[in-house]
Amino acid sequence: MIIRSLLDTDLYKLTMMQAVLHQHPAAQVTYRFRCRTPGIDLSPFVEEIRAEIDALCSLCFTDDELDYLRGLRFIKPDFVDFLGLFHLDAKYVRLAAVPGASGGIELELEGPWLHTILFEVPLLAIVNEVWFRHQPPAHQAEGLRRLDAKIARLRALPACTVSDFGTRRRYSRDWQARVLPILRDGLGDRFAGTSNVGFAREYDMVAHGTMAHEFLQAFQALGPRLVDSQKAALEAWVHEYRGDLGVALSDVVGLDAFLRDFDLYFCKLFDGVRHDSGDPFDWGERVMAHFERHRIDPRTRTLVFSDSLDADRVLALADRFGTRARLAFGIGTNLTNDLGPTPISIVIKMVRCNGQPVAKISDSPGKGMGDDPGYLAYLRQVFGLPAQAP
Repeated sequence: MIIRSLLDTDLYKLTMMQAVLHQHPAAQVTYRFRCRTPGIDLSPFVEEIRAEIDALCSLCFTDDELDYLRGLRFIKPDFVDFLGLFHLDAKYVRLAAVPGASGGIELELEGPWLHTILFEVPLLAIVNEVWFRHQPPAHQAEGLRRLDAKIARLRALPACTVSDFGTRRRYSRDWQARVLPILRDGLGDRFAGTSNVGFAREYDMVAHGTMAHEFLQAFQALGPRLVDSQKAALEAWVHEYRGDLGVALSDVVGLDAFLRDFDLYFCKLFDGVRHDSGDPFDWGERVMAHFERHRIDPRTRTLVFSDSLDADRVLALADRFGTRARLAFGIGTNLTNDLGPTPISIVIKMVRCNGQPVAKISDSPGKGMGDDPGYLAYLRQVFGLPAQAP
């Protein structure tokens, strides 16, 4: 089995799931897979992927895992009780080899949000690991050499931290398990932990994560008005966590629209903002200027960078912003899948909620997601974004 525990996922899937349980337990959603890397054909491996999905759906949370979750200050007892009864169900997954489809396969999730939300990260990890099983073998010695070089570079960081965000695109589960203790021992207090809840538990690390794009996307269908969907999602988050887990995601419909919605109220309620697309240097300057316009010292807020980072980019960002704001960095693929073979870029994104289209409009070309061109055009119009070039 590739996935051996339901804790082998990112923390923000569990934190969002708790909010869904308490606020929108009846919501119905659709997620769709996309491979952004051209020339990838996963179709020969469909049955192998399907077998791993069946194995994933045989898992339940163990008593020890539930006890661990009870010890996290922001996890509520009723949610842990629910997880004690929970398992993933393959009936919500549709997988088929389809010539011409993205990556040669169609992979779709459809069902209750509460019962499908935990599929995304383990499914992506499964697809990645199955793909690399069938590629020329990686040289782990080369991976370790590269990792050591990154650690040597990152030791020069000023007072900011690096976390592992690499579960969904890791080379393998075993490789991530090997990398994490090396990062912890090599970086010392510069290493903040991991987004992977299972490994955080296993290695006594801090688990990191707040919200993902899907949470704000869903409110395009759940909120009172489309134009207020981001504000409704952020308000729902505040209601759920009462000041905890206070990092907001800024690029669901682009930074311009986010900053219009992220008013003084939210600037005071949230501890920081996460970058996931667009130029990170321009983003950092604009977010800090936004805080300053609201008479909030950026040095009291955290900028979290998490888009396609490597050691050089981290150091350059730290040099630009290190004395002007609190900084945190989440590095994914470059930590958990840098052994020689070229990583593949794959995602699973929500495309519908309660029968209505929802979408992500990214600040980076190619990172947007949505399956309804008419809705995408309308979303741009509502949020005052320029029409997409044909």
